[in-house]
Amino acid sequence: MKAEEYPFVQELITDKTGQVLKVVLEFEEYQRLLEAIEDEGLYRAMQAVTSETPLKMNEALAELEQP
Repeated sequence: MKAEEYPFVQELITDKTGQVLKVVLEFEEYQRLLEAIEDEGLYRAMQAVTSETPLKMNEALAELEQP
């Protein structure tokens, strides 16, 4: 395996047998990957509630205040 074969990867850290143990990324690339994962999570959460009726602002605030 070569680092050039993988997007964002600067360096692969392997064991003696060549198994990849760690991947070194530029910090900006790491942040972009985290943002993409968060965006995907938000998208999935939104898709899960598409059939629900939206609440009005005061109803939503009341829901948040309940234990």
